Amino acid sequence: MERDVLNQVIDKTKALMEVPTCCAELKEAAKEWLDAVGTNDEDRQTERYLRELKEDIMPIDQLIAFAGSEDGKKYFGEEKAAEIVGHSNTIKQQGAAYCDCPACMLVEELIHLLS
Repeated sequence: MERDVLNQVIDKTKALMEVPTCCAELKEAAKEWLDAVGTNDEDRQTERYLRELKEDIMPIDQLIAFAGSEDGKKYFGEEKAAEIVGHSNTIKQQGAAYCDCPACMLVEELIHLLS
C-alpha cells in the first residue's frame, strides 16, 4: 500500500473507532489492523479488516426495512424510526447505496481506499 494511502487509512480508521455508531466487532478489527501496520501480519489483517468493513456497512434498503419494522421502532423509538425512514428514502432517491451515519460514511471511504 502506498504511504499516502496507508496514512489516509490509518487516520480514517482512528476516526472510525471514535464514532458511536461503529459496532464493537468493527472497532476490534480496526484496532487489530492498526496494531498490525508495519508488521509481517499487516497483509493478513488488511484482508480481515476489509472483510469486516464490507460486512458492517449498512445498505440503504436494509436500513429502511429495519427502521420501518416493529423491531426498528422499538430500537429507535417511533419518532426517530420515522425520521430515519424518511431521510433514508430521500438519500436513496439521490443515489445513496448505504446509510449516511458517520460510521457508514467512513466505512465506505475505507472500502474504497483498501479495494
